[in-house]
Amino acid sequence: MRAVSAAPSFDPREVPVVTIDHDWPAVPAERLNAQALRARFAAPPLWTPEVVREPKFSERAPADAAVLVPLVQHDDGLSVLLTQRTAHLPTHAGQIAFPGGKVDAQDSGVHAAALRETHEEVGLHPRHVEVIGQLPVYITGTGFHVTPVVALVQPPFELAPNPGEVDAVFEVPLAFLMNPAHHRRHAMDWQGRQRQWFSMPYLQTLPEASDPVERFIWGATAGMLRNFYRFLLAEGAGQETR
Repeated sequence: MRAVSAAPSFDPREVPVVTIDHDWPAVPAERLNAQALRARFAAPPLWTPEVVREPKFSERAPADAAVLVPLVQHDDGLSVLLTQRTAHLPTHAGQIAFPGGKVDAQDSGVHAAALRETHEEVGLHPRHVEVIGQLPVYITGTGFHVTPVVALVQPPFELAPNPGEVDAVFEVPLAFLMNPAHHRRHAMDWQGRQRQWFSMPYLQTLPEASDPVERFIWGATAGMLRNFYRFLLAEGAGQETR
């Protein structure tokens, strides 16, 4: 029987950091508001995604998936709603992720799948969500072809996380994630080749905890956020920054 490769088992926090992009510019603040984001997706600039495909870890058949990139509108700016997956899930267990999942046959498309999966996963009702666009497909090492669907989310709203899938739901300021001074590049050797990825660790202050909780954003989620950064950083038609 043919052996099926599996994702490497390691603690990503212990993998060496190759570099931190301190010399890259942050996305200008005037691009990080609802009106500017709507306009950018309506007339996107010329740009190239930086992270498209991870090294293959599995022989499973490719599967289409969609995630929601929920940008919550607060008076002091936008934040990104993320989840921490439970430790027992068969793929990407325990990792920080966007809400989402497989595209089902009854879904009319990736937007519908992202909204449905988000509602099932964290209880965010579609009536609070305004889809404004999508980013290029990101192919994970486990065979998922993931479309990130970007949306604005209007509070107030209630969440009801599915305990079978989600350990925690939290928000990270969009400005933090769109500043490459917080983007760390890691590298390690696995099965005779080097694997590289981004991480964006965020320290979350919780009212019930004396010390901040580290939310270690890495892998596919960090890769899609890096692509979002490149999209928002790009200049007008025919131009790209760096």
